[in-house]
Amino acid sequence: MELKRVVVTGMGALTPVGNTLEEYWNGLINGVPGAANITSFDASKFKTRFACEVKNFDATQYLDRKEARKIDRFTQFALVVSDEAMADAGLNKENINPDRIGVVFGSGIGGLITFQHEVMEFAKGDGTPRFNPFFIPKMILDIAAGQISMRHNLRGPNFAVVSACASSTNAIIEAVNLIRLGKADIIVSGGSEAVISEAGVGGFNAMKAMSERNDDPQTASRPYDKDRDGFVMGEAAGILILEELEHAKARGAKIYCEIAGGGATADAHHITAPHPEGLGARNVMLAALEDAGMQPSDIDYINTHGTSTPLGDVAEVKAIMNVFGDHAYNLNISATKSMTGHCLGAAGVIEAIASIKAVIHDLVPPTINHFTDDPDLDPRLNFTFNKAQQRTVRAALSNTFGFGGHNACVIVKKFEG
Repeated sequence: MELKRVVVTGMGALTPVGNTLEEYWNGLINGVPGAANITSFDASKFKTRFACEVKNFDATQYLDRKEARKIDRFTQFALVVSDEAMADAGLNKENINPDRIGVVFGSGIGGLITFQHEVMEFAKGDGTPRFNPFFIPKMILDIAAGQISMRHNLRGPNFAVVSACASSTNAIIEAVNLIRLGKADIIVSGGSEAVISEAGVGGFNAMKAMSERNDDPQTASRPYDKDRDGFVMGEAAGILILEELEHAKARGAKIYCEIAGGGATADAHHITAPHPEGLGARNVMLAALEDAGMQPSDIDYINTHGTSTPLGDVAEVKAIMNVFGDHAYNLNISATKSMTGHCLGAAGVIEAIASIKAVIHDLVPPTINHFTDDPDLDPRLNFTFNKAQQRTVRAALSNTFGFGGHNACVIVKKFEG
């Protein structure tokens, strides 16, 4: 069968560098660092005392106070960006066929803040089980997808995707394939994460995965810099409204870009470390190119996974060199995690949004916080250090990799009718 084409007709974003889509993009192109000392709990005894938190977020500005209390922060984020994306796409309960619109949404961890709170409260007591009746529905990963569907009356395919930090990219790929196969006209897809808490920070500290640059948080996330020492935890949510092309045309929707293809692979190597030669990363980029029917030379920009970890950054660059060969020197490469931090399960969608905006505006957001060249990285590569760069971006590739060896990649390109 001939696969249907999928375009993006709406977007929403809530991030550490901007609480709306346009604020987020302006934060990126202006190189705004999202890291600061943690405000959500007392982190004074932790090895890492800073993170990329969403700033000035009050759920009751968007949601009924009573309803906001019944959902975890990651779901609050999800509902806020769903409102923005639906409005951006010109969709509402009156002008949709609810049975043909679905939700495929990702999160790496889900309601960790709720889980921690409930267990700690139980531990303070006398052993009598007194738990919030909303404990389980606040915590479970799929609840954000369910809540979005209920808020907007979307009765099509509805499920959650979890693949650690690749979750929302995998969600986008699954959503695209549902539309390609004619299972839905529109899918609301993306991801959300909010785990900046004692359990989240303490757990990643115990793995020695995060930066401990407490004296200078704003420069702690420094992908591809010689002195990088780990990732900076972030929180965020993002949504793409993915729509079948002819359906979008028929309703006169604005079209941001086309989703050209995607790929998914596994390292099958280690629970947390990447394959040292970037084997899974290489394979996922090749899979995405094949799915898109594109050649490496068709790509102008790569938004890398680029977490600022010593091993991960080098492995991903090896994979890029393997896939793109000499064309790698014609690419712009950047790691927007230098600004947003690593937003875990939400990283894929907010970086896909950055890639889409780069395609729309022919402007590549920078990799900030570069101070010292890494001798293990080819100096001829253009990492877009410290300042956004204007260039034609016909197509962009966005990489995400997760603990467990999960790799996912999506390619977006300029829409041509």
